[in-house]
Amino acid sequence: METGKKKLLGMTLSELKEVAQALGMPSFAGGQMAKWLYQRQVTSIGEMTDISKSNRERLAEEYEIGCMAHIDAQYSKDGTIKYLFPTASGKFVETVFIPDDDRATLCVSCQVGCKMNCLFCQTGKQGFEGNLTYADILNQVYSLPERDRLTNIVFMGQGEPMDNLDNVLRVTQVMTADYGYAWSPKRITVSSVGVKGKLKRFLDESDCHVAISLHSALPEQRSMLMPAEKGMPIEQIVDLLRGYDFAHQRRLSFEYIVFGGLNDTPMHARRIIDLLHGLDCRVNLIRFHQIPNVPLKGADEQKMENFRNYLTSHGVFTTIRASRGQDIFAACGLLSTAKKAGA
Repeated sequence: METGKKKLLGMTLSELKEVAQALGMPSFAGGQMAKWLYQRQVTSIGEMTDISKSNRERLAEEYEIGCMAHIDAQYSKDGTIKYLFPTASGKFVETVFIPDDDRATLCVSCQVGCKMNCLFCQTGKQGFEGNLTYADILNQVYSLPERDRLTNIVFMGQGEPMDNLDNVLRVTQVMTADYGYAWSPKRITVSSVGVKGKLKRFLDESDCHVAISLHSALPEQRSMLMPAEKGMPIEQIVDLLRGYDFAHQRRLSFEYIVFGGLNDTPMHARRIIDLLHGLDCRVNLIRFHQIPNVPLKGADEQKMENFRNYLTSHGVFTTIRASRGQDIFAACGLLSTAKKAGA
């Protein structure tokens, strides 16, 4: 996939101005490029028609937009679509588009594979193959056929966002900047298992919503499900979060996959209540859908509802997230694994 040319996609306004000046173009051409990229979303430099032809040719000698169309897609009966996008390095990542009445959410990936190796996650079974560039991440939005319908973006696809923090922050900057997509940061949620140092930096440098992968409030059990618990224990994560204001526009949520017979008892609910006491947050309960070679099962519907009701009645606002795209395995990892294996 590499062409040897540098990518314009994901560049900030100041960087685009520097590109223009380095090529002997007027600096205001940087602003023109930003408009063509982020407002008109062109696919080639030749489409930037208010830049002179000679300057476009000069620009195209060294640069390209950096966008790439999806190469595969799976369509669910509920309207969810899972896309497979190529990366500049010749690998593949998944992106899931989830329409829901007047909302349309895009679940984007930030890595090829993942280092975190959570027991319940298909992506972790791939191993880690590398960070996506900021152009690779942004391309999942830029080249999405439904991009004009998007209302929200969640960094909950393949990879750990804090493990590729510079590029994730760059994409959220372009998404929220006046010269970029001009989105409110409240339309973007970034998830994390908790990575020491990186999570604090994200909280300090971004106003986007935060979602923490919890899955158990018992440290030993969470460590079994999520090896990252050893690097940044959940108690440390919560202590860090207590230093930030989530009482106003910025939202904090905890993601909790409910496994049948494992983390779905009243005792587990009480531990969540103790852990999150006084923290302005919500808990999202997620149904687990089986993945190959993993000895975990989902909880039944009654257990899910009882768990939600217990938490809510004890002051922890809790919802059960609707399952989407189950018939196409919309949880990330399966499509790219098949592509990697040549299926």
